[in-house]
Amino acid sequence: MKLHEYQAKELLARYGLPVPEGRVAENVESGLQAADRLGYPVAIKAQVHAGGRGKAGGVQLARDRDEAREALASILGMTLRTAQTGGQGCRVRRVLVEQGVEICHEFYISILPDRASGTMMIIGSTEGGTDIEAVAARTPEKISRIHVDPFAGLQPFHIRRLAFELDLNECQEKQFFDLLRNLYRAVTENDLLLAEINPLVFTAADTFLLLDAKVEVDSSALFRHRDLAALRDDTDRDPLELEAGKYRLNYIRLDGNIGTMVNGAGLAMATMDLIKRAGAAPANFLDVGGGANAVMIEHGFRILLADPRVKAILINIFGGILRCDVLARGVVAAARATAIDMPVVVRMEGTNVEEGRRILAGSNLALVTAVDLRDAAEKIADIAGGL
Repeated sequence: MKLHEYQAKELLARYGLPVPEGRVAENVESGLQAADRLGYPVAIKAQVHAGGRGKAGGVQLARDRDEAREALASILGMTLRTAQTGGQGCRVRRVLVEQGVEICHEFYISILPDRASGTMMIIGSTEGGTDIEAVAARTPEKISRIHVDPFAGLQPFHIRRLAFELDLNECQEKQFFDLLRNLYRAVTENDLLLAEINPLVFTAADTFLLLDAKVEVDSSALFRHRDLAALRDDTDRDPLELEAGKYRLNYIRLDGNIGTMVNGAGLAMATMDLIKRAGAAPANFLDVGGGANAVMIEHGFRILLADPRVKAILINIFGGILRCDVLARGVVAAARATAIDMPVVVRMEGTNVEEGRRILAGSNLALVTAVDLRDAAEKIADIAGGL
């Protein structure tokens, strides 16, 4: 679960981390009042779940009240499009109005679990304020990585090493010790998947400040953090993804026109690969899971049909926990209930597969059966090519 910048800063401030003074506004007048109270200059930042806001016009500096009014009017209500939002973009419903800061130097700091090594990884760079991916591609030597054993926790030598690699002076290093300790505590105590500070700035007042903060919480751990769960904001999420979540379906919209319904994430990935290899393109990732029932299958169909780009549907099920006869009954019931008016290719294998095929054959519905996964992908690609 992603937090907005203002939510992330409120969380991190509870751990003693220094953040600029700021206020959230949802309209121009409240934004102007906030700017007047903070004093100019102010930064006005769109609050959406996406990076790259500055390049897209979602972060603007205002040196006086007129500039603040102009910035607020242009940002509030805009559809912000960045590399992370995709073509549909995110509508800006609120902004963070923040006190202006005189910056001397910018750094990058993040903490996240590293599954490959089984450690907590701290990433630091002197190239703050820019895309860390671009820094990694152009000048990888400017990125430092520190691996921390989660059982031993963060140790002073970890901080000293990173401070040395960031070339901090004595004044900066003393503050950096407390800052990194507190950031690490915030990550581990709140089950964060990511805490990214970009940039972490050293100001003309000789203090560090978290100028921007990106935080992601492990959704599976929200039962331990009711206060964080209450911060969820789904307004930036795809409505079909939200609808799928109500029925314990895992759905992600893609750019093609072949709707897919599969049980198991690995099988779903393989299915999408074969669709692409056959010359078509999947419109979604939809994993109904091993415990799907007829009701979930019907809701899955409804979600696929709600996407106007879907022109044909491929169902690929391996019957293990979800038996093929149960799937077949669910497909037939869903096809009749939703009045499907597009081609549907069904490939199933596993427990009770013959019974499942008998149910499909006796349904009198225009369902195309496939022998195996390759056959299914080729059939759906042929169908799509003729649409």
